[in-house]
Amino acid sequence: MKIALLGAGRIGRVHARAITEHPTAQLACISDAYAPAAEALASEYSVPVLSAEEVFASDAIEAVLIASSTPTHSDFLERAVRAGKAVLCEKPIDLDLARTRECLAVLAEHPVTCALGFNRRHDPQFAALKQAVTEGRVGELEMIAITSRDPEPPPAEYIAASGGIFRDMSIHDLDMAAWLLGEPISEISVTGSCLIDPAIGEAGDLDSVLISLKSVSGKLASISNSRRACYGYDQRIEVFGSKGMLEARNETDTRLRFTGEQGVMDERPKWFFLERYAQAFGREVADFVSACQDKRAPLAGAQDGLAALELAEAALISWHEGRRVLLSEIR
Repeated sequence: MKIALLGAGRIGRVHARAITEHPTAQLACISDAYAPAAEALASEYSVPVLSAEEVFASDAIEAVLIASSTPTHSDFLERAVRAGKAVLCEKPIDLDLARTRECLAVLAEHPVTCALGFNRRHDPQFAALKQAVTEGRVGELEMIAITSRDPEPPPAEYIAASGGIFRDMSIHDLDMAAWLLGEPISEISVTGSCLIDPAIGEAGDLDSVLISLKSVSGKLASISNSRRACYGYDQRIEVFGSKGMLEARNETDTRLRFTGEQGVMDERPKWFFLERYAQAFGREVADFVSACQDKRAPLAGAQDGLAALELAEAALISWHEGRRVLLSEIR
């Protein structure tokens, strides 16, 4: 399966490796508006550099992986599906809800396999957690607690273009909550502060937030986000139900735990998402290729992208207006 990679930046490099390591996928070409980045990555994998126009016009290219800058996602996605090519698109489809809905309308007119880059669904530990919940290991699911903290805040110039913490960072956790709950979320409430970097506050954003969610049947979920954790990339999930609790813990380099006179000591978590979710990116590409070949829905699709963006939008309204927001106001 020949896949064109649109985007030769940091995340593009991750996807290039995942494609080349897949046994039945082939990295067909690299495309990036910044020629030096495209040429460097293409040289590394001995593939040609093509323009976006050449990618969409090529009959030899069966699929595209969109890892370019966020403002290009919606346009590239529409052009790809109109050309009959399967798509794996990094999140978000767009920062604007109306534009995202337009893209889904185009997808409905040109049905092709379309996967969205919610890589955490593909993490082995989180996938095992989801399977255990589905199999009833904790009985009736009642509450979920998600902790997601970056090791250090991004630069202020990144914040200005990111869409804010809810659309940029929390959106992954909002998707995980919806996925694990297994039913629509009906309401959301948020509190937040700027406690870490004043420049983030000056850019009109938050760096520390607590999000509360309720599903249509009354199940509860909470999300704790911070832009700084001095000990590493803090990624944990706790699922509580009528028959017990399941925990997905932080990944470390070796998972060794030392016990001695000084006490019990674990290793620090992996430092950032590239290390923590290295396996997930490979499994994400594998799921995409399998979905195309088997003509089935991918683990995370465009509709999931819309649902998570709706939650992020509701979270932003809750913060600005200081109130509980019903998702019926957004959808």
